[in-house]
Amino acid sequence: MPGGRLTQPERQQIALGLADGLAYAEIARRLERPTSTITREVMRNGGPTAYRADLAHRATEHRAHRRKPAAPKGTSAAPQAHGRDAEAVRAYEETLTTVMMASGMPKMMARVMAGLTLSDTGSLTASELSERLQVSPASISKAVAFLDGQDLIRRERDDRRRERYVVDDDVWYQAMTASARSIAQIVETARQGVTVLGSDTPAGHRLENVARFLDFVSESTARAAEQARAILHTKPPVAEDGDATAPGGSGSS
Repeated sequence: MPGGRLTQPERQQIALGLADGLAYAEIARRLERPTSTITREVMRNGGPTAYRADLAHRATEHRAHRRKPAAPKGTSAAPQAHGRDAEAVRAYEETLTTVMMASGMPKMMARVMAGLTLSDTGSLTASELSERLQVSPASISKAVAFLDGQDLIRRERDDRRRERYVVDDDVWYQAMTASARSIAQIVETARQGVTVLGSDTPAGHRLENVARFLDFVSESTARAAEQARAILHTKPPVAEDGDATAPGGSGSS
């Protein structure tokens, strides 16, 4: 499997693959690259609908010039629990962060969310996050305030009275119900607009259709979150030996 940075011809192949509607995994297979490499490349350069090979190549060169000098030889990533590959974990954390950013989350908030999600405890202090992400405590504080306001994390005190930021099972449930409430508010506002603009006008019809659509989405989201909540508190089934769904399984021979 080739290593190093993507070349401009490879980026052109990625653009062609996206135009043909190919999945990231298929594009990666054709280029003999990890799927995570293709995912990061596309997400950090406009996403699947806006990716342009020439712009992506120039942006990468620009980032390379701005990048800090590489760590001295012999410097390695911190040891990982459970025998994990430290470099693979680092690459995956970058991929998860990039995907969260593509969904609309600001970069630092996405980095904090990814760091919390990938920690085995699901909770870290401000100093632990600052050390892990190599950013200032002020950046952590701003990111945490945003995530807390979105109901994506919660705060608690440990036995040393330190504030810890937690992402646990119920946080995701709370986030989904908060999203449903937010959509419901848009529905209410849209229906107010129908009254103002007139139900028999083109603009009024448009707002009524928006309200009906989002009302269905809001109710469906809240109902699905409630029905699926139990999944968050169950352990995944243990895969049989040789099962393609087992950790590390490729699903192919």
